[in-house]
Amino acid sequence: MEEFAKKYLEIINGPLKGLNLTRVTEYDEFFQKQIIDSIIPHTECAIFQDLINEVDIVIDVGFGGGFPILPLAKLYPHKRFIGLEARRKKSDAVNLIAKELGLDNVKTYHQRIEEILINRPSMITFKAVSTVENLLPLINYEMGTSVSTVFYKGPKFFELENMENIPENWESIGFEEVELPGTEGRTFAYFQNLDVPRGTNANKQLVRLTQFI
Repeated sequence: MEEFAKKYLEIINGPLKGLNLTRVTEYDEFFQKQIIDSIIPHTECAIFQDLINEVDIVIDVGFGGGFPILPLAKLYPHKRFIGLEARRKKSDAVNLIAKELGLDNVKTYHQRIEEILINRPSMITFKAVSTVENLLPLINYEMGTSVSTVFYKGPKFFELENMENIPENWESIGFEEVELPGTEGRTFAYFQNLDVPRGTNANKQLVRLTQFI
């Protein structure tokens, strides 16, 4: 992953520098805090490995400068990665970076997760975004479609998050804590959807996930 990281950083520090895609611009820190932090569940987390192996589609929500979507896409070339980002400039930039890095399995969109109806088995990743209790209710899925979520959180996850407010159509399937040199560490929180009917699924304004594939 080192050559991948070097080229990635060159692109960010080059033509895309004005977009402030990452505050980390020195290579060693970038490699540790952006690349390794993005892919560490691939090597250290059994739940993550099981979940990603069960799906062909990974959705990354609020990826910013392309994390974890692009490093993960590098590791899983046979899976389809779809990025959703509220800021168009960042979505366009990450599409460009993916192309420069030769990642043909990635496409990002200026779209919000609450506007999507997930109608294919998928895994969703959230890194450095809002709380679990705020994000899970935004996810709409078609009945009978398996959806799992992976939240990249800090070591104080259980102090800051309220697990009592998890929506009834989601269940917790585990937590994994990982040491990450140079940081305070990571807690990965996993949730799986339940086949509980929700009125929002009938919203005709939702865009089907298959339209982005």
